[in-house]
Amino acid sequence: MHRIVWIGLGVLAACGGDKATQGGASPQPNAEESEGALWFVEEAAARGLDFEHVSGHRPGTFYFPELMGGGVGLFDAEGDGDLDVFLVQSGGLHDGDRRGEHRLFLNQGDGHFLPGAEVSTGGYGMGVACGDVDGDGDVDVYVTQLGANALLVNQGDGTFVDGTRAAGVGDPRWGTSACFFDADADGDLDLYIANYVDWSRETEQRCFDPTGQDDYCSPISYEAPARDTFYRNQGDGTFVDESVAAGLETALGNGLGVVPGDYDGDGDLDLFVANDQTADVLWVNDGRGHFENAGEVRGVARDRQGGVRAGMGADAADVDRDGDLDLIVVHMARESDGFFINQGKYFQERTQAVGIATADWRFTRFGVGFRDLDQDGWLDLFIANGRVNMMMAPIDPTDPYAEPNTLLRGLASGRFELVEPAGGTANALNETSRGAAFGDLDGDGALDVVVVNRDGPAHLLRNVTEDRGHWVLLRVLDGKRDAVGAQITIEAEGLTLRRDVLSAGSYCASSDLRVHVGLGGVTSVTSLRVRFVDGVEETFGPFDADHVITLRRGAGR
Repeated sequence: MHRIVWIGLGVLAACGGDKATQGGASPQPNAEESEGALWFVEEAAARGLDFEHVSGHRPGTFYFPELMGGGVGLFDAEGDGDLDVFLVQSGGLHDGDRRGEHRLFLNQGDGHFLPGAEVSTGGYGMGVACGDVDGDGDVDVYVTQLGANALLVNQGDGTFVDGTRAAGVGDPRWGTSACFFDADADGDLDLYIANYVDWSRETEQRCFDPTGQDDYCSPISYEAPARDTFYRNQGDGTFVDESVAAGLETALGNGLGVVPGDYDGDGDLDLFVANDQTADVLWVNDGRGHFENAGEVRGVARDRQGGVRAGMGADAADVDRDGDLDLIVVHMARESDGFFINQGKYFQERTQAVGIATADWRFTRFGVGFRDLDQDGWLDLFIANGRVNMMMAPIDPTDPYAEPNTLLRGLASGRFELVEPAGGTANALNETSRGAAFGDLDGDGALDVVVVNRDGPAHLLRNVTEDRGHWVLLRVLDGKRDAVGAQITIEAEGLTLRRDVLSAGSYCASSDLRVHVGLGGVTSVTSLRVRFVDGVEETFGPFDADHVITLRRGAGR
């Protein structure tokens, strides 16, 4: 069957009630523009992060999964206190192509890397989730793929064994983003996988751009949305597929992004799922790991006009400092992002009011994160961009899908200002970017970013922001394991902030599980109150700023 590519056509207006320019003209950003000192320097090659993603695309053939791969995880693989980098490889979808040869890069302690283990999982790689599934203190890695996913069990020395079959988590669907989280507060990590499209080479469609040239299709061309997957941890390192029992059959979608968090404030972990051209989902947890889709009634499933958007990456944080989790889900060109302020019982879309509605309206957005990159106490917004079709004139003639990244600085007014040069680097990094993960790679207290680029080299964006504020970096432990889902309330010289131990966000990515807090001019923390997933609260502190602090359950008061 021949179909037209529908995603991103120039006749589409931006959604969410935000005024947009039609016909392909570039809109004027309604965010203030901030020009000045650089925020990042790209140093992947200089620091030994030598990795190039391969989609396997061949001229004349447009297999849909080639658009979507490029995952990254940041975690301490060896237990030596610094962040290593795990990069997911796709490979190729043609007969005889090599697939799934992923690479771990080991941090030498100063943000320079040496090649570590190369792991072959046999599938066409997409994303990564990180978490300690067996409670031994080592962070394990779950790789989503087109084809059976893979669980890589960490041996504690930077090597892995394939634990997929023993754990029972080899979901054969097309998985994209995934997360480990404790759904039933029983002390071990369960697993959620966002699945995209029921696709095979035999069901591939032929699609065209408006000029009649072959191009990639959109998910709706296949009319095959997928059910997501929920695995419950049995406490012994094995899992049971309880997707149907947990209620996931009530909402099918084209899942790309997932962010766990306590969105309704009842103490257990819910899930937001960004779906591509199907309604987004907010799975509200009953506390026992059974979920009800509240996306429609709480106002995060659609845009203001009731339409669906091309949901890619997503993230959650307390952006407005009122103590609950707000949401962002990013979309494709000519669709404004969805920025949702949590009002308790429902969310209110405030994309235009905070100044981000058209700041990156021209681009297709994937990796995304709310992080305080300049450490002034207000969360900034980084977005990794890359097209999925050839609807507009190319920015880079060597890659028609390449676009620059977007960086917006968070202001005390609650608005965001667009940082120039684009993406905060001296020269725009025009790539087809996908996964983006955040963490302090060089130990200077500032957050860096690793971005995976489709059919291009990975980027390491080292944070060089001038006049950064003070900071603390918090590792919260429950036994040997990072306390995924814990809420932290920071009191510091009149400043009150909430931060969460989040195991997922962005797109196909897993960022550092340690919690980075920018403090501005504040030099000490009065107290840190931690609420664990089972409801137990402990208070720690005081602490001086500019330190890495470990908070162990049972050691507080």
